[in-house]
Amino acid sequence: MAALRDCKAWQDAGLVLSTSSNEACKLFDAVLTQYATWTNNESLGGIEGCLSKLKAADPNFTMGHVLANGLELIGTGRSVRLDRELGSAVTAMVALSKAQPLTERERLHVSALDVFARGQLPKACELWEQILQSHPTDLLALKFSHDTYFYLGYQRQMRDSVARVYPFWTPDVPLSSYVKGYYSFGLVETNLYDRAEKVAHEALAINQTDAWSVHTIAHVNEMKAEVEKGLKFMKETEKNWKSSDMLACHNYWHWALYYIEKGEYEAALTIYDKHIAPVCLASGSILDIVDNCSMLYRLHLEGVKLGDRWNDLLGVTKKHTKDHILLFNDVHYLMSFLGAKDHKTTEELLTTLQELARAPHEDHQLSLAPHLGLPLCQAFVEFENGNCDKAVDLLYPIRYELVQVGGSDAQRDVFSLLLIHAALNSKSEAKRNLARCLLHERDLLRPKSPMTERLIRKAAAVHSMA
Repeated sequence: MAALRDCKAWQDAGLVLSTSSNEACKLFDAVLTQYATWTNNESLGGIEGCLSKLKAADPNFTMGHVLANGLELIGTGRSVRLDRELGSAVTAMVALSKAQPLTERERLHVSALDVFARGQLPKACELWEQILQSHPTDLLALKFSHDTYFYLGYQRQMRDSVARVYPFWTPDVPLSSYVKGYYSFGLVETNLYDRAEKVAHEALAINQTDAWSVHTIAHVNEMKAEVEKGLKFMKETEKNWKSSDMLACHNYWHWALYYIEKGEYEAALTIYDKHIAPVCLASGSILDIVDNCSMLYRLHLEGVKLGDRWNDLLGVTKKHTKDHILLFNDVHYLMSFLGAKDHKTTEELLTTLQELARAPHEDHQLSLAPHLGLPLCQAFVEFENGNCDKAVDLLYPIRYELVQVGGSDAQRDVFSLLLIHAALNSKSEAKRNLARCLLHERDLLRPKSPMTERLIRKAAAVHSMA
């Protein structure tokens, strides 16, 4: 790993940091490096360890506060609406910035986080883009915007934001190969699969432990239903990415999806029990929680018996019932409540979301709740209650708008599968015909998909019985 940058090195890179502490600058670099590479690096002291040392090195270093608060906010497990301590930290950061002679770039960073904290995610991205126009190698602005575009479902922006600065990330710039990984993910989410795979392999040729580039290739194989290729790739590269503690669970989730696609449920559950569930229970990371909920729900749709797994997961998801930070997270927590048959918590999630959606607010996600978030959640509830017709009526009209709840195409596929299963199990002939049409559509998008073939056979059987 390259030497951590001190005050002068940041200045030489055109990214002045307003502190006289070389130690603070190096620790800032250490945290940024771990965030950019999705790994808590023990030799650096882990993100939490470095952040506490960073605060001690210079308590008034504004960009240190930006980094610490930004990582909390971008993790989507806490928000200033719910968490007084985080709210105070953001307020203190803004006050500190006003009392210091900062650079324009640093001021924009503070403003971006301030609006992000209030739920104005698109506005935060505009401010990060402003930074990148004059400082294209500002990795913090690039990564914060990349992750936020992902939450917004802004697929082209996620790709193009990186494309605009890509030529500046020459091999001599620290962490430049990881920027290839970010770009490759933007390409995969805009269906440019061959280019995505090529760029991801370029990144891996420079650094084989780049778990995000592995993740891009996992997406390519998932979206093309190239199951055997996907299984082979994950197995061959596992040793390189399994120590990336922030992303390993998600990469194992992709691995398990190939087995669900094949109908090899025991193999999928083995990965779940060994690499996904224990990590989620230990980390409490929202990405890990979402993966757990999503995977069990896919297996549930396939009719797999899940034993106590839903109840085990409930211990992690229940504390987030009233969060309503991202609709994408809400609907995944809901899957676990429904799976565990916890009617009281299900009702609590829906009523608190309805109340928040009615109140006046500036929060981008909550503005989507009335016409997207609530119908999506209600469709899951209706399906579990056996009201398949109602589930289809709720889900079908919004299917092309669901990209706005964020996540990746692979993650949102669970909504498409719910619609297909609801239509297949409907009492209405028209809706069963819709199921067949949706399966034809899926078959052309993912040729030779074993799951689609299974569902087409099921649809034919349902049709012949009707």
